[in-house]
Amino acid sequence: MDEELVPASVSKLPLPEAFLDFLNQNGLDPSIYIASLSTPRYIRLKPGCETQLAEIEAEIEFKLKELCWLPHFYYLPPDIRIASTKAYRDGKIYGIDAASGAAVSALNISSGDHVLDLCAAPGAKLCMILDLLGSSGSATGVDIARHRLAASRTLVQKYSLGDRCRLFVADGTTFSLMPLRLQSSFKSSGNNTEVEEKIEIYNEWTPRRPWKERKRMAKAREMVSEIKDPELIFYGRHSGVVGLSKHDVYGHFEDIDVLQFGYDKVLVDAECTHDGSVKHIQKFEQWGWTTLSRRVLDADRTDDLTVLQLKLLTNGFRLLKAGGCLVYSTCSLTVAQNEDVVEKFLSQQPTAELVEIEGAEKWPCRQARIPMTLRFDPQTSSTSGLFVAKFTKLSASSSLHYFSS
Repeated sequence: MDEELVPASVSKLPLPEAFLDFLNQNGLDPSIYIASLSTPRYIRLKPGCETQLAEIEAEIEFKLKELCWLPHFYYLPPDIRIASTKAYRDGKIYGIDAASGAAVSALNISSGDHVLDLCAAPGAKLCMILDLLGSSGSATGVDIARHRLAASRTLVQKYSLGDRCRLFVADGTTFSLMPLRLQSSFKSSGNNTEVEEKIEIYNEWTPRRPWKERKRMAKAREMVSEIKDPELIFYGRHSGVVGLSKHDVYGHFEDIDVLQFGYDKVLVDAECTHDGSVKHIQKFEQWGWTTLSRRVLDADRTDDLTVLQLKLLTNGFRLLKAGGCLVYSTCSLTVAQNEDVVEKFLSQQPTAELVEIEGAEKWPCRQARIPMTLRFDPQTSSTSGLFVAKFTKLSASSSLHYFSS
């Protein structure tokens, strides 16, 4: 990075003793959190907008620096705000940390892929996934928080990326819907088909719906809460949903079906303590350090999170087709939420295999404790902190042996 991006003055956080002990226990250098203004701001330029780069630079009054190791990414000083710019309002640029971009890049998305983002909110990584898909394939975004997923819906619409996207409010540890490549061939989920037959097929999605349709959707949401089905809150014209019934979209499948018809790529950017996000930790100066103790340092909360992370990773892998790949990431720097979760997962999944991340030899990161897993941090990478691991599901023959045993 250019030295001009590192301000001369830096803020030194008054890190509490308990947090310093936490860092020491996890082998983390406290100086990561001291230089609060030194990590650049990253943006991704929407492909096709390269000719408007000079216009964007004129508006922000800064010449954007292209990131040599991540296509379409640029960096600028952290004090430059982009939210009020015309380029941001018009959906030409969006903010996403380069480490998060690397996690998406690790999926090696190809045109025609069916991709699952199992923890999709707030939506920047989902936007990048949709950008990479282009005009074929599909992306399914899932999140348990409806208001956060609604923000993702706003993003994909703002950047005109929703055409091949569908969004479900659902628990990522139990979500079980397949991509809609051959969904109608699956069996009924066993719900009340008489009720389902009364529900009209899905028409093209619009934000403003007729009163009768809003009433029908409200009733459907009540049914969803009763039967614990995912709630579909958005679908694009070419997402595969339009023209189908709920019976088709929510079709049942067996685990053996996943090997052939599951997702090509899965991203599990799991909920974590966010201790690797320096900007997040800095907010505790205003929120109060006792809040940090409860949300980051509390052992019971960390234990609960590692259980959740393993469940998310396991379910994401279950939905992956044979030969497909899954990326697991967290913005925690702790071993418990990263390497320990990976090791436990591998011990439980004989069809899972860690693989090298293509192109990562050019990334400014370091190898984590487990070979082929990576760590980004402010000192090494000039990014926010992130752990990344990539898995593949072994071939159909290996998987079939596993399911039949």
